[in-house]
Amino acid sequence: MIKFTLTIFLLIFFLPGYTQQPKPVLLKDIVYQKFSLEKNISYLGDLKTDRKQKYYTLDLFSPKTDSAALRPLIIWLHGGGFKFGTKKSKGTPLWAKNFARRGYVCAAINYRLSKKNTLFDFADLIAGCIDAIQDTRHAISFLKADYKKFGIDTNFIILAGNSAGGMIAIQSAYTSEAELAKMTKRPDSNTLSISHNPDRIAAVVNFWGAAFDTSWLKNSRVPVVSVHGTKDRVVPFMQKSTPIWGSYFIHQKLEQLNTPNRLKAYEGYGHEIQKHFNPIFSGRPAKKRWREAADFAAEFLYQELFR
Repeated sequence: MIKFTLTIFLLIFFLPGYTQQPKPVLLKDIVYQKFSLEKNISYLGDLKTDRKQKYYTLDLFSPKTDSAALRPLIIWLHGGGFKFGTKKSKGTPLWAKNFARRGYVCAAINYRLSKKNTLFDFADLIAGCIDAIQDTRHAISFLKADYKKFGIDTNFIILAGNSAGGMIAIQSAYTSEAELAKMTKRPDSNTLSISHNPDRIAAVVNFWGAAFDTSWLKNSRVPVVSVHGTKDRVVPFMQKSTPIWGSYFIHQKLEQLNTPNRLKAYEGYGHEIQKHFNPIFSGRPAKKRWREAADFAAEFLYQELFR
């Protein structure tokens, strides 16, 4: 009798709260448990002999049980200073899987890596970024050309990346290739594209990336969500002594321009929101923060694009 009474008590007081749990929201929350993955899809057919095939490939992640004909696309761009990294690096596959389970199609892409000194020479860094932007645009064109096959809603193409990948995403949406080249007085700057956001990027997810000139943020009005560690020594969060403007300054400028944006700062954390940056090993605590960054970005994208 006592056990029966206790069971009734628990049902009365706890079942209502359980049944009132909100249902997961598509494109905001984790909705699907499974995803499909197609690896090493080539996105540039007319390869020259001096180009490496591996640079022009992508992995495509899609919700496995989603019956929607068309879904928003996120292109994930890996970090590595334009010299290292692949579509399998660091958090790239983690975020691609995470957002595919929310209802997005996600393409994690490889792009050309520089043979020059991008980590210490600004001109080489800019050149590497221009190459990566061009490759990103090739990937966008490829996916848009066959959007029905890939199940992509071309009205919602989002660029996302960490570190160098965040730089590519920011510059792709707000800067022309010609403007970038003129920063280092490249002789071919007049031959490069002068268009701002020619691919009509709907939003940018900037994980500890940067802009090379915050005045360019007036060129477009693309929503930006940023996450950054305040003690980042690789891509400074808030520092004026270099021609690299981190997430704090991006946020401040976009606020002045009334462009939708949001910033999550991890106090006391360094690059890749690690306590002590290690380019080889990340560890569970860092990956937990990467998932928190995904939740933060997903909430912003849902509010700005889909609510």
